[in-house]
Amino acid sequence: MPKVSNRQIALKPQDLYVLLALLCRGGGSVGYPELAEQTDLAVSAVHGALKRAAAAQLAIFEDRRPVVLKTQLREFLLHGAKYVFPPVWGSLTRGVPTGYAAAPLNEVIAPSSDPVPVWPHAKGTVRGVSLVPLYPSVPGAALKDERLYAILSLFDALRSGQARERAAAQKLLEEFFL
Repeated sequence: MPKVSNRQIALKPQDLYVLLALLCRGGGSVGYPELAEQTDLAVSAVHGALKRAAAAQLAIFEDRRPVVLKTQLREFLLHGAKYVFPPVWGSLTRGVPTGYAAAPLNEVIAPSSDPVPVWPHAKGTVRGVSLVPLYPSVPGAALKDERLYAILSLFDALRSGQARERAAAQKLLEEFFL
């Protein structure tokens, strides 16, 4: 009997990370080197991420340049991504605030006395509960790009927050899909 191999393509965390970086640039056509620099990934990693995203029908290529399919990405981000990439919590650490503790959500949600969620990072300024970022280079890239930081922290609110935080994050994410 011939061996059957599983050729099922699965999204990886860096695939969503690259799609969110592309979305925060307006979702339009941008080159691999620009995305690689923005995300602190290798150009080959960006290429692979976008090929998997295209196979998942979250992006397409127009004139060999990636373009986000906003309707499909919005649906996946709001309704499925938190199940595919669940939050992984750690201990108290120093890091970069995320979720409800980062802009723009920190202007809507008042902090409590509990430790805030943070991505562990050497250049972090806040002590809080460690939330493993979507990809290891997320904190460094977020510190360099305000829009990317906003969209990634809103995603963290969707996947790890309470109902009120998720609803506010969903509302704030809508501006990225216009």
